[in-house]
Amino acid sequence: MSRSDAVTFKGHSITLAGDAVTVGQAAPHFTLHYFEGGMQTLTLEDLKGKPTLLSVVPSLDTPVCATQTKKFNESLGGMGDSINAVTVSLDLPFAMNRFCGSEGITSIRSASDYQDRNFGEGWGTLIEELKILCRACFVLDADGKVVHAEYVREVTDEPDYDAALAALKSAS
Repeated sequence: MSRSDAVTFKGHSITLAGDAVTVGQAAPHFTLHYFEGGMQTLTLEDLKGKPTLLSVVPSLDTPVCATQTKKFNESLGGMGDSINAVTVSLDLPFAMNRFCGSEGITSIRSASDYQDRNFGEGWGTLIEELKILCRACFVLDADGKVVHAEYVREVTDEPDYDAALAALKSAS
């Protein structure tokens, strides 16, 4: 997928760093950070063994990103620990932790790419002009193979929840 003019932010074309992640490929490696009793790391290796939803947002401190995280949290509640689910942004881990606590987010963890943006560059989600992540959803099978990839064409729009959840359920 050529994304040079395929993704917009408030109607304006943006440039995404890195290559697009596509269905069928092995998931690119990453190291994210989260706060849980102290600063922790989360890598692709930590997620292998279960199907995984990666919900990528620009910032949890915006209405659409908050809605996306809440909707996935509600939809994933019944799947328990049979899957992994992670919201990825450049928000600081402390802010992400506070948001999830105040909003009762328990079915999807949050992890940050703030330290070196290796997720954004490796997964083709870093908006070069704004230095934040675009909106995207990825589903991985238990072996870390990409079975669903969506780069939301307009960053301020919500993703296709049904398609991501269907891919996650079929990977389970």
